[in-house]
Amino acid sequence: MALLNVTPYDREFYEKNLSGYLPSRFIDCHNHVWLKQFVTGHASASRSCAWPEMVAQDNSVEDLLETNRELFPGKEVIPVLYSYVNIAVDPIQSNEYVREKAAQYQLPALYLSRPEQPAGEVEKAVLEGGFAGLKVYLEFSPSYIPTSEIRIYDFLPKEHLSLADRHGWVVQLHIPRSRRLADPVNYVQLYEIEQNYPNLQLLVAHLGRAYANEDIGNGLEYLKHTEKTVWDFTANTNIYVMEQVLRYFGPERFIYGSDFPIFRMKARRVVENGFYINEIPAGSLGDVSADPHMREIPYPEAEKITFFIYEEIAACRQATDALGLSKEDIYKIFYGNSARIFGVK
Repeated sequence: MALLNVTPYDREFYEKNLSGYLPSRFIDCHNHVWLKQFVTGHASASRSCAWPEMVAQDNSVEDLLETNRELFPGKEVIPVLYSYVNIAVDPIQSNEYVREKAAQYQLPALYLSRPEQPAGEVEKAVLEGGFAGLKVYLEFSPSYIPTSEIRIYDFLPKEHLSLADRHGWVVQLHIPRSRRLADPVNYVQLYEIEQNYPNLQLLVAHLGRAYANEDIGNGLEYLKHTEKTVWDFTANTNIYVMEQVLRYFGPERFIYGSDFPIFRMKARRVVENGFYINEIPAGSLGDVSADPHMREIPYPEAEKITFFIYEEIAACRQATDALGLSKEDIYKIFYGNSARIFGVK
């Protein structure tokens, strides 16, 4: 039985817009895998968007591999694995699951670290587990810090940055704060990390969460002199933002990620007054009326809403086409850059 409902419209969209654009083999730098039994606590409603929780209760590695087989026929997709970033999911069980499955399927993986962990504990876990580095997330910041005041160093402490720098690890970072990339606290600290820890490889997830044009602010201009920081366009469908990041940093510092299982949902994104809204087929995710980021589209119009990941890659294609990027550049974005970063042969 198929995991996803792939309709003739979805297949037509893939063949027309994506199949010839994507390399035959590509790397997905951004995947969450966990099992339902690892959910031992309660999510933080104040620190996380509600809508991703509606898509999947869990995502086994086998489901992830099947997702890629169904969505990308004729392609080989190499996913980078790590846990779901939610305080409800037990990090010890989920990190061990990621370690086991990465070894079983010979896939790259990141260790989900928590800021309160002693540096020695993190170092031991990463080295012994064969992880490529760290996945960090704002939800693990101390609970007494208001969400609007979280800083990068609250969930990525300097002791962990020093470790990553010493070992040359990857650090994948979802920046905090409501102004996203436009917030000076964020872009100044991103610059500091590259300057002070030059041997680690920083990946800025979601293009700095710049889902609307207004989310860029002065961030890219401030960061234009960085030399290593790489940007993943996971869960971002904003063509203008993609173009701007590519103009500032080039295709060598721009990589693909899916955010599976979240972006296997069917949706399209619109931005209104600087606020993103995901338009989804009516009834596809249950009651979404309480979430301002969600809007239901009635049928038959909803039949023309395809998978969110298709929308993301189609937006990337429009951005790279507008800039006149070559097939070699596309190969770097979808394979070469991540292969270098994660050591994929």
